[in-house]
Amino acid sequence: MCSWNLKDFGQSKTDEQLTFIANTIRNFDVVAIQEVVVGYGGPRAVIRLAEELNRNGAIWEYTFSHGTSSDRYSKERYAFIWKSRKLKKIGEAWLEKDYHLMIDREPYFARFKAGKKTFTLSSFHARPKSKQPETEIKYFKFLPDLYPDDLLIFCGDFNLPQSHTVFNPLRKMGYTSAMVKQKTSLKQRCINDDCLASEYDNFFYPEDKLRVTDAGIVPFYTDFLDLKEARRISDHVPVYLEFSLN
Repeated sequence: MCSWNLKDFGQSKTDEQLTFIANTIRNFDVVAIQEVVVGYGGPRAVIRLAEELNRNGAIWEYTFSHGTSSDRYSKERYAFIWKSRKLKKIGEAWLEKDYHLMIDREPYFARFKAGKKTFTLSSFHARPKSKQPETEIKYFKFLPDLYPDDLLIFCGDFNLPQSHTVFNPLRKMGYTSAMVKQKTSLKQRCINDDCLASEYDNFFYPEDKLRVTDAGIVPFYTDFLDLKEARRISDHVPVYLEFSLN
């Protein structure tokens, strides 16, 4: 699976940019997208991306959320897109209800079935670091008990490194981060070929229920001569998690 904060994902994305995005993610089975624009252009961009992916042979399905319950300046949507031959979505995807008042952009959940086994993805985009995302991420420790029958995988842009103490309660519950000390956001410009800024995007998963075979980033920015051009796609790189269900 892949998780990608696709900066202002809406009608401003050109056909050329959508083709590039599709080619970047086409080999994954399911993709969680953060920062989908609330207005009509956001859902339309998701549909356009799915249509572009479908031109490559595989059939992709999609779902997108309503706008999150945050104020109009930070309100966003989320989306999931997935290959129908690999995964089947179970029921409707949903925005977290119990903690939506405590979390600006409450996470978006979807249950998927792979063969005879199921897992649940929770996609999240935290408030900016300047607004102390730890004050909302602290509620994540309650989510596994809200969904005791689900194999939960948290993904997204947490605007904090996995080493932050706010993740300790999840760790005590058996969750681990897929990546350690892996920067995932882009600088304004590269310095001595160092183009990555902060450790923000990651996965947290129950270590005893998943057999993880690989995790990392897709350094899409290396396809551009100018980092400014790359940042028109996004100011974050995609992160991925390869796993099998125990």
